[in-house]
Amino acid sequence: MSLTISRTMVDAILEQSRAEYPDECCGVILGPIGRDTPQRLKPMINAAHSPTFYEFDPKDLLALYREVDDKDEEIVVIYHSHTETEARPSRTDIAYAGEPGAHYVLVSTRKEIAPATEFRSFRIIDGVVTEEEVSITE
Repeated sequence: MSLTISRTMVDAILEQSRAEYPDECCGVILGPIGRDTPQRLKPMINAAHSPTFYEFDPKDLLALYREVDDKDEEIVVIYHSHTETEARPSRTDIAYAGEPGAHYVLVSTRKEIAPATEFRSFRIIDGVVTEEEVSITE
C-alpha cells in the first residue's frame, strides 16, 4: 500500500498546518471514484478549534458528502496535523477513522523538529493501523 501525492498538495497541507497552529488543521483530498488518485484538496475548518483534537463541522461534512456525490468523486485522503506530537494516529484518531478506503495523512509541526515537518500516511481499517509509503511527485 502506498500514497502517491503531488508536491503542491503536500506543500498546501504543510502551509495550512503552520497557518492554523497552535490548533490542529484538517481537510480532505478528493479524487475520481475507484482510482485512488488525490486530485482536489479541500481544506476544512477544525470545528473543535483545539491543539489536541480535530473534528469536521457536521454541516460542512454533510455539504462535503453532497459535493462528492454530485461530482462522482470520493474521499481519497483525510488529513490533519499534530501540533505537539509525532505524525502518528492517536487513539482518538483511530476511534474516529470511518473511511476504510481513505489514506489518513498526518503532519507534525512540533517545535523539536522545526523548521522540518513530518508527513506520513496510514490506512486505518477496523482499528488496525498500517503505515504506508508516500511517493511525492512534482
